[in-house]
Amino acid sequence: MKEYKFNASNQILGRLATQIASLLQGKNSAKYEPNQSGEVKVIVDNISKIRVTGKKQNQKLYRHHTGYIGHLKTETYKQIFEKNPSEILRKAVMGMLPKNKLRSKRIKNLIIND
Repeated sequence: MKEYKFNASNQILGRLATQIASLLQGKNSAKYEPNQSGEVKVIVDNISKIRVTGKKQNQKLYRHHTGYIGHLKTETYKQIFEKNPSEILRKAVMGMLPKNKLRSKRIKNLIIND
C-alpha cells in the first residue's frame, strides 16, 4: 500500500481535497479501475493551519437533518473548525468521492493528524 503525505499549512481547502479524493480513488495509478477501492493511504498534517478564500469562514454552512420533523441543524465553517478542524477536510473529501459502496472504504484510508 502506497502512502502520500500532505502538509495542509497555508493550503486552500478545496484544492487540497480534490487532490486527496483523486488519490483515494486510485486515479493516479496505471491499474485504476472504478470498481476497486484503491491501494493508497493519504496522511495530512497541520490541518489546523488550512485556509479558505473569501468570506467562507462566516458564510459557508454545513447542514444535517436529525431525522425528526423540523430538526435541520446548521453550523458555519467557523463553528465546526473551532470544535474539530479535521472534520472540515473529511467532509470536503467525502463530498468529492463517488456516492457508492466504496466511499466508506476509501475514506478510511484518509488519516488526518492535527
